Amino acid sequence: MDLDGAVIVALGGNMAGDYGSSEALLEAALARFAQAGLPVVARSSWWNSAAWPDPTANEYRNGVALVETKLAPLQALHTLFSIEAEFGRVRSEKNAPRTLDLDLIAYGRAVVAADDLVLPHPRAHERLFVMGPLAEIAPGWRHPTLGKTARDLAADATVGLDARPASKKAQDGPI
Repeated sequence: MDLDGAVIVALGGNMAGDYGSSEALLEAALARFAQAGLPVVARSSWWNSAAWPDPTANEYRNGVALVETKLAPLQALHTLFSIEAEFGRVRSEKNAPRTLDLDLIAYGRAVVAADDLVLPHPRAHERLFVMGPLAEIAPGWRHPTLGKTARDLAADATVGLDARPASKKAQDGPI
């Protein structure tokens, strides 16, 4: 896959909903992507990170997927919101526990600053629980505005520094 055209989606959650675990819910959500017009090309292993701002809440599972799509960026974002809703996501207060959080991290080299869409994601580059999984599968991906690779951004992350792989193997090798 051409990393300049990569569409990157971060997945996370800390509530299992109707599933046995957050990991099972995330797997089911990933399986739904292709049917929604976002077929997965590569995906990371799942990572664990403490809940924030209340570290006594359930631990999060996080991961990253590279997808292909013919959807426009805003359509892709709304499709991700629809998948969240299907899996029981209720948007209440900021940083509340959730079944599923899907973030559109990047859409190729697009740079967008609109009320309803900001690309690349404005805080993803700071988060080890996003950049660590991305560096697993696309270490050479370059941030569209910062110019740094996923590997460098993971090393420089300032948020979620407790994030660590829950399992060792990404589903597809590095791109």
